[in-house]
Amino acid sequence: MAATLKSVARQAAACTLCPLYRNATQTVFGEGPSGAALMLVGEQPGDQEDIAGRPFVGPAGKVLDRALAAAGIAREAVYLTNAVKHFKNEPRGKKRLHKRPDRGEVEVCKVWLRQEIGLVRPRLVVALGVTAATALMGRPVVLARTRGRAVDFSDGQRGLVTLHPSAILRMPDDAARREGLAGLVKDLRTAVSLAAQAPAGDGR
Repeated sequence: MAATLKSVARQAAACTLCPLYRNATQTVFGEGPSGAALMLVGEQPGDQEDIAGRPFVGPAGKVLDRALAAAGIAREAVYLTNAVKHFKNEPRGKKRLHKRPDRGEVEVCKVWLRQEIGLVRPRLVVALGVTAATALMGRPVVLARTRGRAVDFSDGQRGLVTLHPSAILRMPDDAARREGLAGLVKDLRTAVSLAAQAPAGDGR
């Protein structure tokens, strides 16, 4: 039987390929339409995503929603996912502190990301942040050198690299956050333009 996003999501829900599942509530698989022109890939689910079981529903997701709206992109028209499907965290009292996944964890989890890309067949994949860009490039990435322009990821998929919306939340003041959001909006508009130039249903 041919794989579907739903069947792969069911398989991913039982994933124990790396230890991250032990400290997470659940697998957070991607969501969005098969055949979406744009796929956005973040680092990993955060605390709120881990509880809800959906990507980009926490503070960074709200920033992304603002950027998508400003770029004229309907959230429901894009496929949203993460390079790593479990929330890597360190319990600290009643809080769970975010920890960046290491390269081994990112590599193991690519089994799910590759299937998502193969099933959605987006015209363009947008890597949100360094972890997603490294996963898709297959090598370390310097954001400042690759951001905002067309790139080819390691599997030949057309892509674009930009900052993760959580980076905007960490900026020191309102002026910096406004500038950061404007930059993300600009990159998303570039992504729309690049996707329009790619063959339908295949960004390779």
